Amino acid sequence: MSELRLTEEGAAVWRVLVDGGRDVAALVAATGLDQSQVMVIAQAAVEAGHATLDEIAREELDPADDAAARLSAGLPERRAAALLAEKGGRLAMPAFVAAAGEVDIAVNEVFRWGGARGWITREKGAGGPPEVVLTDAGRAALGAEADDERALARALAGTRFLDEMPDLDADAVRTLLGKRGELAKLRKRTRRVVALTDAGRAAWQAGARIVKERNALTQADLRSGEWRDIDLRRADVTLPAARITAAKTHPVRKIIEQTRRAFLELGFEEVASPAVESAFWNFDALFQPQDHPARDMQDTFYMADPAEAALPRPEFVANVKAAHEDGGGTGSTGWGYSWRADRAEKVVLRTHTTAATIRALARHPQPPYKCFCVGWTHRNETLSYKHLPVFHQVDGIVIDKDANLATLLGTLGAFYRKMGFPEVKFKPAFYPYTEPSVDVMVYMPSRGKWIEMGGSGIFRPEVTEPFGCTHPVLAWGLGIERLAMLRLGFADIRELYQGGLDTVEGVPLCR
Repeated sequence: MSELRLTEEGAAVWRVLVDGGRDVAALVAATGLDQSQVMVIAQAAVEAGHATLDEIAREELDPADDAAARLSAGLPERRAAALLAEKGGRLAMPAFVAAAGEVDIAVNEVFRWGGARGWITREKGAGGPPEVVLTDAGRAALGAEADDERALARALAGTRFLDEMPDLDADAVRTLLGKRGELAKLRKRTRRVVALTDAGRAAWQAGARIVKERNALTQADLRSGEWRDIDLRRADVTLPAARITAAKTHPVRKIIEQTRRAFLELGFEEVASPAVESAFWNFDALFQPQDHPARDMQDTFYMADPAEAALPRPEFVANVKAAHEDGGGTGSTGWGYSWRADRAEKVVLRTHTTAATIRALARHPQPPYKCFCVGWTHRNETLSYKHLPVFHQVDGIVIDKDANLATLLGTLGAFYRKMGFPEVKFKPAFYPYTEPSVDVMVYMPSRGKWIEMGGSGIFRPEVTEPFGCTHPVLAWGLGIERLAMLRLGFADIRELYQGGLDTVEGVPLCR
């Protein structure tokens, strides 16, 4: 038989167990140790074959704060039974309701619980209203407490577990108190009982070596040599522990910061523009005709106050007007309609951050120049698993005399690789202000398919030349929330904002 080695705390627990099995609560009371310490000691003894640990399901009656007052005043059904007995055992329903109201008896409680006990019933009246009748069981109950009332009184006195009340009908207590929260709650508990095995008793009788146990050694232990008699305490990492919730950045904010860092590392300048924008910069500057469906109120939020915005420099306005009407000097035929300044002055909630990059182009029309913008956008969308009325976009442009489609694809590929998507492909697309245009797609191994992430292309001359830029301009607009969905494995885009704290807490710090 191997030597029994116990810490001082372990020895205290064993001394109690030698006299017989005890539940954990009794061991805590007898030794003064924490419950967690007792459980560690008990589990170690169980693993060594020195003890058993049995779990016994129990039911605890937890009285409500005012249960004593309610019980002292009398339960509604008992008071109603006494009232009916005084009135001859039978009352018409209106008379009973009136009499009960005078002494503050809750009639609904009377019918629910008086009926459940079999004390009170309702019968048809003889040609009149229904009658409330006291049964024989109700009369018999007037002289004695019911088991549920006795159980509640004992719980108020400190005896709270049903297995400690063997003389009472436990099923009746469960039925009459288990769903009566205003009096008490019946809670499930587990009683853990520890008992030494024959092997454990033999090991204790053979003699136990008491060892000192510490979490760490001190310099004094090393100098004195006392470290030889000290055991370092083992930690059982499988035991339950309190959950620690660390502070976290919201997942969308984290993706935004990663997006900003990726473009800054690629040498881009970050720009901004107002979320409340003029229709000129949001639509007209991008060669979007004034009768385009996207400008309708069912797609765009228009501001009531302010309702109008100042237009930019007159030459910009004149050039954009000419581009829309007949192409101006761009070589295009334009849209062939009469452009109106009052429609361009309307104020909207920005529908895309391209409004920021076209403003930047107007300020810096000469190459080389490249910038990006991350910001809120608003569209009159129906909320669904893949659409939000308010969401983030990242837009960017590159102005360079040698820029071409290959430059665009290489730039976007480099960005998505930085964001954790090594496989990127492109497919032809159509957008009114870029030509050629391509959609960006990334491969998701977890889903086994390609996912569209956004649109891109080279600005048309009708977009760039009104602002004095005659060089190629690469442009793109990408959705941040969709990127966040794929990175985090969400199936519904609404989870990003409607999931609550549990959603934020459940997002891994690294992925």
